[in-house]
Amino acid sequence: MDKKFAVDRASGTLVERVMHEIRQRIAGRTLAPGAKLPSIRSFAATIAVSKSTIVEAYDRLAAEGVIQSRRGSGFYVAGHLPPLSLAEIGPALDRAIDPLWVSRMSLDASEDMAKPGCGWLPPSWMPEQGIRRALRALSRGDDASLTDYASPLGLKPLRQLLSRRMAEHGIEAAPDQIMLTESGTQAIDLLCRFLIEPGDAVIVDDPCYFNFHALLKAHRARVIGIPYTPAGPDLERFAEALDEHHPRLYITNSALHNPTGAVLSPVIAHRLLKLAEQHDLTIIEDDIFADFEHEPAPRLAAFDGLDQVVHIGSFSKSLSASIRCGFVAAQRDWIEGLVDLRIATSFGGGRLSAELVLFMLKDGTYRKHMDALRTRLARSMSETSAKLRSLGLIPWIEPHGGMFLWCKLPDGVDAAKIAQHGLGEGIIFAPGNVFSQSQSANSYMRFNVAQCADPRIFRALETALAAN
Repeated sequence: MDKKFAVDRASGTLVERVMHEIRQRIAGRTLAPGAKLPSIRSFAATIAVSKSTIVEAYDRLAAEGVIQSRRGSGFYVAGHLPPLSLAEIGPALDRAIDPLWVSRMSLDASEDMAKPGCGWLPPSWMPEQGIRRALRALSRGDDASLTDYASPLGLKPLRQLLSRRMAEHGIEAAPDQIMLTESGTQAIDLLCRFLIEPGDAVIVDDPCYFNFHALLKAHRARVIGIPYTPAGPDLERFAEALDEHHPRLYITNSALHNPTGAVLSPVIAHRLLKLAEQHDLTIIEDDIFADFEHEPAPRLAAFDGLDQVVHIGSFSKSLSASIRCGFVAAQRDWIEGLVDLRIATSFGGGRLSAELVLFMLKDGTYRKHMDALRTRLARSMSETSAKLRSLGLIPWIEPHGGMFLWCKLPDGVDAAKIAQHGLGEGIIFAPGNVFSQSQSANSYMRFNVAQCADPRIFRALETALAAN
């Protein structure tokens, strides 16, 4: 069967499935406006259906305006390009295991919904009073901080402070090698724009942070998942992927890996960097959970000196999701190109956010907040782990910090079904396949221990497990 038109025969009538496949290819830009569709005869032979099935599918799509018939020539994709639909790119998925769905549900959730599947701290865990104090101080300061654009690289005093903070992890990055962004996500988006073209291969961990999948899908990359172990990626599989797919990028968390909570070992780090050098692979090291660590883990950027590695961070998870401030540290000769992309896509940065982060870093508020937060998370980690174990959910590892537990469900239990049951109880879970490129984690779930205080979560789990 032609890979271009591998019709899913799992649901709907045959005509509807053919129509869905064509719509999906158009939505994903595989079939561009004006592209000619296969002839009725050849398409029918390729996917082993009758010519009448193709005729009806084409006729119905033409009636909808999706394709056009040209007398004596055949059928063509209509000239109007529909908006990019990430949900329609790739295989059709149950929305309960779609990373975009999990994000939207968590962001849209009402206050009475429990969100053990979300990836951030509860508002009550954030330094609200410190933020208010900083805002009051800034309101009395320079007018430009409240009204003007930031400089292209971002607030220089904050970049200087970030340079010193990274040095504590062994990362040598001068202030002019650091560009502020509005988030870690924006940093990765800019790097993808800068470093890859549609169709390029990109390696991710399997499992990995689910928004990596969504971002790479938006950039039309070919995503290659490599199994992740408690010490880092499976290097044998990693080397095979380098030889077979010639990827341009690898995106990972080296410390407090999301979703597993694992930490990259020094041995794996050195071998990984050697492979990257041999294959001219750029590594994006997403370090947004750096301040959640009790003891610093190895950093790829420290071993590498920002040669093959680009280092990014953010304060969204640790300080406030409303204060949009992240950063990227990279080779000097890349920074100018990244700045141009940032200006082209968002023009000026969030000066007020950068000023606020700087204020809270300098006055000690942030340090005191993180000291207390690490203690609180450790307590919640222990309590949540015990409750999950009592229900038969076993943590893959016991993380040395952070907010996530990656848990194995009892044999035969499907995480997607648990997530569906949870919705009916007003609870948003994060089933394992959300994080898995290979869709091989249906027996796992990620739990945010900071969001697990609600007893309804464990009652719903108990009920759902009993029903399986």
